[in-house]
Amino acid sequence: MSDLWSGRRVEAVRKAEPLAVRVRPVDLDEVIGQTHLLGPGKLLRRMIDADAITSLILHGPPGTGKTTLAGVIAGRTKRRFVRENAASVGVKRIREIIDEAERVLGDEGKRTILFLDEIHRFTKAQQDVLLGDVERGLITLIGATTENPLFSVNSALISRSTLFRLEPLSEDETADLVRRAIAHPKGYKDIPIEINEGALRVWAVKSEGDGRRALGALEVAVESVLGEQRRGDGGGEAGWKPAPPSVVIDERVAEDSIQQKVAVYGDDGHYDAISAMIKSVRGSDPDAAVYWIARMLDAGEDPRFVARRLAILASEDIGNADPRGIMVAQACWDLVERIGMPEARITLSQCACYLALAPKSNAAYMAINAAMDDVKNGRVLPVPMYLRDPNSSPVSIGAGKGVRVKKVGGEGYEYSHDAEGQVSGQDYLGVEKRYYEPKDIGAEAAMRQRLEDIRGKRRERYGAGSGDGA
Repeated sequence: MSDLWSGRRVEAVRKAEPLAVRVRPVDLDEVIGQTHLLGPGKLLRRMIDADAITSLILHGPPGTGKTTLAGVIAGRTKRRFVRENAASVGVKRIREIIDEAERVLGDEGKRTILFLDEIHRFTKAQQDVLLGDVERGLITLIGATTENPLFSVNSALISRSTLFRLEPLSEDETADLVRRAIAHPKGYKDIPIEINEGALRVWAVKSEGDGRRALGALEVAVESVLGEQRRGDGGGEAGWKPAPPSVVIDERVAEDSIQQKVAVYGDDGHYDAISAMIKSVRGSDPDAAVYWIARMLDAGEDPRFVARRLAILASEDIGNADPRGIMVAQACWDLVERIGMPEARITLSQCACYLALAPKSNAAYMAINAAMDDVKNGRVLPVPMYLRDPNSSPVSIGAGKGVRVKKVGGEGYEYSHDAEGQVSGQDYLGVEKRYYEPKDIGAEAAMRQRLEDIRGKRRERYGAGSGDGA
């Protein structure tokens, strides 16, 4: 019910809205960024244009436009828009939303979009109430989360939804967003603003692709400059004077308005950054490897986690091409455990640089994977009689000057130390199989030659293709 003061209250609430809310896009063509989803021919754009929106989960870093996009989708498809936070909405409220959605659909033929922020906090009880009506199409559910939904969102929601990841804005997109806000009717269209490219660059870099943060910095800059101008040299009411015709924002003002850059990390950052570091070391790029380590440490990552991953890749990606790699990684892990941050950053950097420049071989990694696959999916091989524990089987021992023989069931185990070159050529597997294929690089090149010599002796004894085939 309106009264004499209702208009004033509405205006007061409107003025209290931050700039990011006031200039929020209301149409798809106003959205800046996310061209991988909204560009011509892209899946989400096609779904919106065809009014074929089903339940969606929008995930990505803060300030990438998840809430905005949900509202734009509702507007473009002419659906009723209800916004709630999954952390605070209760079962009672969900039932109210369902009842109202059913009434509106019946009376007006208008479907409802329920937007749930922080959807990873949606409980089992809430799902039980809502998901049946979602499946019937009574309500279209759009969820938003900064977490990776594959790890944080309930499987019932995942199975009923299409997932779309929103990416941070590029520097150019962030600058365009600021320019749009300056010219927006609800932004600063009526306030002449002079802003140089250096100031835009400051915000584009320091906002880390977070559009809301960039717009917040613009608002702080404009309002603080206006406030100083209005107070005048005398300060207070006595020194007040009309604002000059324009507001000037340079690099200094921009720096002051945004302060320290915020590290964007979270679960996605945790997995993505460590993946980037591992791939950089594997790709022999120490510069990239050190950068990703710095990024993780700056975001508060546990340095022991980084050390553990370096130890894993020392075996997986370097292996016997440089056997010292695993020793360097082990020493790194031990030192990181002992000294902690901030000094541990130096040790991690040293280890990453060494491993990045080391010759690479995944031969040992591939060997155990292939063997594990055979053990899991193939027929289990019996241990040959002559390789079994002599303490658990009848053993007759014969003596001779050449090869020492422990005979079991007519077959003899040949003692390698008594053979020429400590290699007897005996078969130790019983089938034609090769798992380890050393690469012709680094220390593994010498291992490759030695292995070929050993396999050659085995071929001489058992015939071509015996005991070491593919």
